[in-house]
Order: sequence, then C-alpha cells, then structure tokens
Amino acid sequence: MSPYATGRLRVRRPVTVGVPLAVIAALVTAAPAVSAPAQKDAHVVRTATLGDIPLGAFSNALLPGSVGDDHGIDLGGIGSDIYPAGKKGEFWTVTDRGPNGQIKVSGTKRRTFPVPGFDPAIVKIRVSGDTVKVLDAIPVTTSSGKAVTGLSNQQGRDEAPYSFDAKSPLSYNPNGLDTEGIVRAADGTFWLVDEYSPSLVHVSARGEVLTRYVPKGLNLTGADYPVVEALPAVLLHRKTNRGFEGLAQLPGGDLVIALQSPLSLPDTAAGEASRTTRLLRFSPKRKAVTGEYAYRFDPVDVVDPSEDDTSELKISSVVAVGGDRLLVEERTDKAARLQLVKLGRKANILGGPYDDDTTSPSLEQLDDPTAAGVPVLDKRLVVDLGKVTGVPGKIEGVARVDHDTLALINDNDFGMTDGAGAFDAQGRLVDSGVETTVVYVRLPHGV
Repeated sequence: MSPYATGRLRVRRPVTVGVPLAVIAALVTAAPAVSAPAQKDAHVVRTATLGDIPLGAFSNALLPGSVGDDHGIDLGGIGSDIYPAGKKGEFWTVTDRGPNGQIKVSGTKRRTFPVPGFDPAIVKIRVSGDTVKVLDAIPVTTSSGKAVTGLSNQQGRDEAPYSFDAKSPLSYNPNGLDTEGIVRAADGTFWLVDEYSPSLVHVSARGEVLTRYVPKGLNLTGADYPVVEALPAVLLHRKTNRGFEGLAQLPGGDLVIALQSPLSLPDTAAGEASRTTRLLRFSPKRKAVTGEYAYRFDPVDVVDPSEDDTSELKISSVVAVGGDRLLVEERTDKAARLQLVKLGRKANILGGPYDDDTTSPSLEQLDDPTAAGVPVLDKRLVVDLGKVTGVPGKIEGVARVDHDTLALINDNDFGMTDGAGAFDAQGRLVDSGVETTVVYVRLPHGV
C-alpha cells in the first residue's frame, strides 16, 4: 500500500446518541494531485484518497461494542454512492453491507461476513486537496436504536452468511441492509436503496430507519422498523446480490431507482443473458411507485472491450441533471459509460404486461424490446470513463459538481478479495491495496 503521513480525523456521533465521539487517529494518504491536461477530451482534474481508519475503531465510536475483531480491516466501501452535501467539496456517501467475500467450500461458494457486527453508515466527506476527510458519520439503526447490520435477511432468498473463514454459519437478520444509493431530501432525511429485497429505505437525519419499502409479497417478518409492501411484485425476481443500486432525486422531490441488473425472469438463464433492466419512479408524497421504464444496456463488449459476459453489465449510479433527465452509469468492474436519458410519459410501462411474471416472453427475454412494442428509453453517450486516464475501476458513485464537472467514487470493497487467501494464518486481512478514491472529471461539453 502507499506510504502515509500522520494526520487526525474526526467521526462524530449523531445527536440521538447524546455523547460526543472520541477523536479517531487516522493515517491520511499523501497522493499526488493530478493536473488537468490541455485537451478537449474528458479528463481527470483532481484525485483524492481516503487514508487508513481502523474499521473497529470507526464502528465502535458510532455504536459502542458493535465490533469485536475487525480482522485488520480499514474503513472502506463508502463508494457505494456519493451525493452533494451543499458546501464546495463536501459530499454524503454511504457504505454497503460491510466487508464480505466468497470462499469455495466443497465446490460451493459461501458468502462471508468477516465483521458481522458492522453497521452500514452514512458518511459525510470533504475532498481537500489530495485527501478525502471524514467529517461526520451516522449509523443506520432500527426503531429501538440498534444496528441494522449488513447481514442477509431471509433464508432461501438471500445468500447464507458465514464467518470470515466460511466455516461457521451466521444468523440471518431481517433488519439487515445492503445499502447502495443515497440522496438527501429537503427536510434533512435520507433515502437509501438496498440490494436484498430490493428495497427503498427512508432514514431520519439521525440514522433511524423510518420505513422500508419492499416488493409486494416479500413477507419480510421480524424487522425492528416499519416494512411496507409498496413496490411491484415482479421485483421479487431480482438476481441475487443485484437489487437496487442507483438512486436519484428529481427537482420536484420524486425519486428514481435503478435495478442493477435484469430480473431473473422467468429464470436465472434469461436474466444472465438479458440486456434490459428497469428504472422506477417513486413519489415520497404518495408513498408509491408512479413510473417504470425499460432501460437497454449497450452490448457488453461496447461498454468494456475486455469483457464478453453479458451478465457483468450493471447500473450502479443514476444522477438527476435537471427536469426529468438523468445520467445513467452502465458498467462492468473494469469500465463504465455515462448515458443521458429522459423519463417520458409514453415510456412508462408500470402496471402493464411486463409487471406480470407470467407474461411470456418476459421483458428480459425480448431480443429487441422496441420491435416488440416496448418503449425503451432513448439514451445518448456523455462520456466513456474507460477511456479517461486516471479513473479507477468499480466506480459506483457519481455526483454532479457543476455543469462541466463530475465527482466519481469507487467501491474498494474494504480491501477484501475473494478466496481463502483473503486472510493470513492469523486471520488478518491480506489487503488488496485498492484505496477509496474520489476523482473529479471535467467534461468538455458539460451535461
């Protein structure tokens, strides 16, 4: 990993806890700033990196005693999304479910949770020079103030959770959230999306889950917060670990949610081969979905010339850019492209035949949805990030800085890798060396 210089970093407990957090000592990366080249193409104009913050210290400062052994893992994963916080250089970010990986046991992959007490957190950051600084952190909690955790919810629907070495099964937790997208509403509350159900989650300014909106028929029981079945039942066919990932807030307050991958409809094979996923429009005022749109990926080798597996296509971020226009990020783990789309009334397929999981062929099975009469969203390429020098892999968060500049953040997976070699003989993380990085990209023609 890169050499570090000593620094200090504050993580503040939300006001509900009532006691100020101790200052957490952290190491801050001194990476060189990237100067803007004299060119007309999109280019990186700033690079900033998050330093090493022990995950146990970070988590226990928010919720004392929540993490025992962090296995040498540092804070990461905050790149699940990024949203402007109002002041220059400041953003809200959100972690995902925490450190996790896969280890094959007797030929079957098991999902590991090395730090099962980790609680997803909303993290406020500031990009200052070549450093990403943590200003505040808010734990996501249940109605009784307990950690929601990032553990799987339902046996038979979600991946079974295991210990760091994949030897010991862990308990499912109906409160668990695999948080991804984030926006902040005008009243100071937050909206998050989750991959498990998939679900849309309304969170107070202090981190308490106010309501979790899930697909009709999910039957999630035992959660320590309100669960409302308000989303189309067809979403029950989401691919495992590929639920909601992108979230945008339109000027009027409506939310746009992106399903990361095509539904497994009618089966896994159909979803793996499909290039058609869905966007939803949700009205916080009506507490209901008011629109659904078919979104068509470009061929995988167009998005990423090194990839030939269509199932690697994902939407990880959607960004409102005025009116009903959105930037949509199509990506693989190695490359990404930003497309501009507009949500039109004529493109709304909500309540139509493709919300019925008995429709054959399904939306996901259509080789040419437009020819079949489906109003697929028109799109225009804004920038191919795979061709922009200095952009890291696995970009999951995109925010608009100004008309000409975007802030991008990667998901470094907490330095985790898959396989038995993720930890040494003492059970300490063998870090991947991938850092959490924010880059600013200047667009020659703006958005």
